[in-house]
Amino acid sequence: MPEVKSMFREVLPKQGQLSMEDVPTMVLCKPKLLPLKSVTLEKLEKMQLDAQEAIKQQELARKDREPQ
Repeated sequence: MPEVKSMFREVLPKQGQLSMEDVPTMVLCKPKLLPLKSVTLEKLEKMQLDAQEAIKQQELARKDREPQ
């Protein structure tokens, strides 16, 4: 393959700073803290606890009404 000569030749400075093109790199950021329970799961658990509490109240009321 024949070498292609470029119109521009590379020039490196003898003194001073050498700048390079910006190369995209990965940047680490702070980890995002996620809740252990979702809002929906918390609502479902609350509904379940409310239902269990209602059942307990009904059982206590039934026991109080039963003749001993």
